[in-house]
Amino acid sequence: MTAPPDARKLHIRPMKWRAACAYVEAHHRHHEAPQGHQFSLGVQTDDGRLVGVAIVGRPVSRHLDNGLTVEVTRVATDGTANACSALYAAAWRTARSAGYRRAITYTQDGESGASLRAAGWVKVADLPARPGWDAPSRPRHARGTENIARALWEMTTHAAPPLPELRDETSDETRPPRGHRKRCPECKSPIAAAATGRPPRYCSAACHQRAYRRRSHDR
Repeated sequence: MTAPPDARKLHIRPMKWRAACAYVEAHHRHHEAPQGHQFSLGVQTDDGRLVGVAIVGRPVSRHLDNGLTVEVTRVATDGTANACSALYAAAWRTARSAGYRRAITYTQDGESGASLRAAGWVKVADLPARPGWDAPSRPRHARGTENIARALWEMTTHAAPPLPELRDETSDETRPPRGHRKRCPECKSPIAAAATGRPPRYCSAACHQRAYRRRSHDR
């Protein structure tokens, strides 16, 4: 017996910008596609059917754009159960793994936010309606969302465990500072810099031979 579409397992996948915008244009109830993004995600069923997308970008409000915050600017689905909450949860996981410390999004008055709550997001403020979005410093045309109250939701790392410390790997990617003298792995003596080319690995032929004999013995 085939499971109903809404009961199938959902899978998150990366989305190209243009494909995500096309889906938003076709399925979003009251918004057109945004102007840009940091990354976009899709959610699909086991049979590969795309049932929703999320577009994540810089915060629209410049006061919140601190370099460590992203905003889920669009989420659109075809109504498949749990698709919205899967996208909100995946958006936060992706943003946090990239080093962001906060993610925000907004819901309009009349939207319950059930998908956000299911994904662990928290409502932090109820915002009054605005008569419009146009400003002298940033002209904007009417979007049809004026005079509608909104709610601000967020996910942060404040209550999350600290990220693990990373091993310093800069020595694998950069040259040693001028004046630095490499040491012989056998006797730890400084190795004189070569006149040309790369410096020798060992300080002398004797150390080189000892290292070779030990490797041969270990085999």
